[in-house]
Amino acid sequence: MYTLKKSLGQHFLKDDGICKKIVAAVAAESPEQLLEVGPGGGAITRYLIELPATAFKAIELDEEKIQYLVTAYPALKDKIIHESILDAAAPFEGPFHVVGNFPYNISTQILFKLLDWKEQVPVITGMFQKEVALRVAAPSGSKTYGVISVLIQAFYSVEYLFDVSEQAFNPPPKVKSGVIRLRRKEAVEPMKSPRAFTVLVKTAFNQRRKMLRNAVKPLFDETVLKDDIFNKRAEQLSVGDFAALSFKMK
Repeated sequence: MYTLKKSLGQHFLKDDGICKKIVAAVAAESPEQLLEVGPGGGAITRYLIELPATAFKAIELDEEKIQYLVTAYPALKDKIIHESILDAAAPFEGPFHVVGNFPYNISTQILFKLLDWKEQVPVITGMFQKEVALRVAAPSGSKTYGVISVLIQAFYSVEYLFDVSEQAFNPPPKVKSGVIRLRRKEAVEPMKSPRAFTVLVKTAFNQRRKMLRNAVKPLFDETVLKDDIFNKRAEQLSVGDFAALSFKMK
């Protein structure tokens, strides 16, 4: 067997019904190539490797879990990458889908990493702390709308699929969880560049209680800052607003 490592934020799924719901959500997208992030004890891995016509790989940092998985599921031999997802290179040539019960302590970092791969990743199906999942899906104007909401929604449509109880895990986390699906948008709002857009969004929300004019002052010329849009706060701007504004940056 294997041990649970709190340092890696490990909470393993034990509810088979939830596992099957996640796998069904993945299967509905008919992925030709699929990466699982953090397979852990293999709760959903054992079903994912049975998906027809799907090339499968997993990425796992914990050596002990890799040894367990390869022993328990021989089909995984040579299909597990021993590395942190945050340091990894894209595991496939061409497009691939991503699925995972993402470690909660680095889940937003994982999303930023997957944004780097967006040209190759059309669909992401992931379990997150419910608070994070709702933040990713939050609309503009809401209190939970922030950097991760804007940066993800600029490139992906977000669908909140279902809640997951604390009791579905071993050990039970102290928070509820939620499964969301991100589907890459065919048309992205025109922006100066993804980098400029990201800098603008992060700067705006870094002082989210301030009027936008004060929060992003270093990024724009004084004449531009006279525009009425700068009288708003960051959470009042839509993805399209931020994208359009990026063209006016220095």
